[in-house]
Amino acid sequence: MRDQNKSKKRLKRLAKIEKSILSVLREDRLKMLNYKQISAKLGINDFNERDLVLRAVASLRKQDFIEEPERGKYRYKHSDHFVEGRVDLTSKGSAYVICEELDQDVYITPNNTNTALQGDTVKVLLYAQRKNKKPEGEIVEIIERSRDEFVGTIELSKDFGFLVPDSKKMLVDIYIPKESLNGAKHGQKAIAKITSWPPKASSPSGEVLEVLGNPGDHEVEIHSILAEYGLPRFFPKEVELEAEEIREEISAAEIAKRLDFRKTLTFTIDPHDAKDFDDALSFKKLENGNYEVGVHIADVTHYVREGSALEREAQERATSVYLVDRVVPMLPEKLSNKVCSLRPHEEKLTFSAVFEISPDAQIINRWFGRTIIYSDHRFSYEEAQEVIETKEGPLAEEVNILNDLALILRAGRMQDGALAFDRAEVKFHLNEKMEPIGVYFKESKESNHLIEEFMLLANKSVAEFVGLNDHKKPSGKTFVYRIHDNPDPEKLRSLGNFVKQFGYSVNYTNARAISSSLNKLLGDVKGKAEENMISKLAIRSMAKAVYSTENIGHYGLSFDYYSHFTSPIRRYPDMMTHRLLQTFLDRQANPGRERFEELCEHSSDREKLATEAERDSVKYMQVKFMEDKVGETFMGSISGVTEWGVFVELRENHCEGMIRIRDFKDDYYNFDEANYCIVGDRYGKVFQLGDAIAVMVKNADLERKQLDFVPV
Repeated sequence: MRDQNKSKKRLKRLAKIEKSILSVLREDRLKMLNYKQISAKLGINDFNERDLVLRAVASLRKQDFIEEPERGKYRYKHSDHFVEGRVDLTSKGSAYVICEELDQDVYITPNNTNTALQGDTVKVLLYAQRKNKKPEGEIVEIIERSRDEFVGTIELSKDFGFLVPDSKKMLVDIYIPKESLNGAKHGQKAIAKITSWPPKASSPSGEVLEVLGNPGDHEVEIHSILAEYGLPRFFPKEVELEAEEIREEISAAEIAKRLDFRKTLTFTIDPHDAKDFDDALSFKKLENGNYEVGVHIADVTHYVREGSALEREAQERATSVYLVDRVVPMLPEKLSNKVCSLRPHEEKLTFSAVFEISPDAQIINRWFGRTIIYSDHRFSYEEAQEVIETKEGPLAEEVNILNDLALILRAGRMQDGALAFDRAEVKFHLNEKMEPIGVYFKESKESNHLIEEFMLLANKSVAEFVGLNDHKKPSGKTFVYRIHDNPDPEKLRSLGNFVKQFGYSVNYTNARAISSSLNKLLGDVKGKAEENMISKLAIRSMAKAVYSTENIGHYGLSFDYYSHFTSPIRRYPDMMTHRLLQTFLDRQANPGRERFEELCEHSSDREKLATEAERDSVKYMQVKFMEDKVGETFMGSISGVTEWGVFVELRENHCEGMIRIRDFKDDYYNFDEANYCIVGDRYGKVFQLGDAIAVMVKNADLERKQLDFVPV
């Protein structure tokens, strides 16, 4: 037994020496050292220890970490290949650097991140790649910080403080000297800026920029979410002033330049609480039995001119952000809710796509250009749905004809291989204090699909008009496309393996078979206990749609050409689309692609960030809603499995929380990653994705936006 312990200690010491040797050789990658020089650098004089150095060197040589260019002399097996990329940190302190020039991410150990933070652009020295191993390297330079401001909680000691960041991706606290606390008190939420990161310091130093207030306060928590994602709370003064100077009156000279639709029946359908009406539909019966349908979009670029403060701000924000209790708009209220908004009984300037459509929804003709409209009626989705269901009410004939056309357009898309993701959105009833007092689910009905189909038609038609020449070949013109790549085969296989246990299947034969079987799957799970979880997993197997000047089509919609044209009040890419479309309508020169591609990437990044902020605000509201339900029991389904516990989504309100592994008291459970489950050591009991489970609410932590459950 004593010998066994001695052997274990020796192996442990050997591993430690190997690590130290790598550190020594990394310091100067071109320098060669023999084992005696390595021992001296490590401060090892003992004969037995030197023997371990020899063994460690041999082991590292065998593992291909070091090389022997001359007999008995060793150096780190280096690569002169440097790459640049963006950092994605893990919760354990290691990182992956995402590089465009490599087809794999570069793995960075915790010791080699060298003060890099989440999202930073960095320079990486690639190590010589070993067979069948992922690329590894070390970060040697921070090229650009993705951010230097963080929101978190202040922890004070006598002479200094720390800001403990909210972000799970920010793994170090920020040291705040006493004179830089700016009045922040212990336990308060604040925003701090990193001012320096001294060499060899474990934490950066910083200063408090703003004290937000006490944790748990609604405004403080929402402002914390905005600050965490770098979302602005206010518009700069020059932007507000520029917006205020815009005149609402439309001149006769401007009207004369446009096609006049003011006498054509026009209406809007939007959420009941909407204020920014981007789009309207016009409808007219033609003498030949066809219909003229106009898709009229707010002409934002008429008011927001290139080079203006409004333009720069819209470009930077790139999108409006919809939190649970508020909107962070892309444009100031004067534009988003008044001047540009297609409000009822007001004349508005629009950019339009107008179609001649046959009763069987064939597109006979199309026209694009600038127009003026007068909106005759405003429907909420609920009001339009009632007209569709009862065939009675305002504009009943027109709304139902448009609905019939939309149903045919939708059926055609599905037949062509489009995917039908119609998941219910979780929404909250809020009181006057913005506290959640109830949960409801927003589902798409025919009135939603009516608007969706005509917006899709406009977006697709605009993209085809610019992207194809007269011979239906790619035109080569610079344009902003909304693209969606094919699904990841590995993720699809995982989804297929998982749904098998419920009796479903996924067909991988080709793109059409995949979309057809996914639609069947989504239809088959409708109304079942596993519906929400399987549709979530199906969405996760999809690529993310992004903006690009390089068109690859849109897999989810089954369109070869697709753009975003219909929401310029809330999306900057739509403003770019309007400008480019007008350029080609005016037969001007094809603009350069590079600047537009940069703006596409920026818009895609901001969209992702907005989605994360929106998700965080929903999590916060879910926890707030469950605060007074601690101790109560609910039925749920296991929606996620990790090495530290299982996530459970409650059936009645879709709130999600975690049962930690340690809270399963009947056994010790191990994580089985391949089968999305945890398995009991002693009794073999299995908890897997999709299982029904009764849970009790153990804790509702507002600061961490986390619900803790225990199994019942």
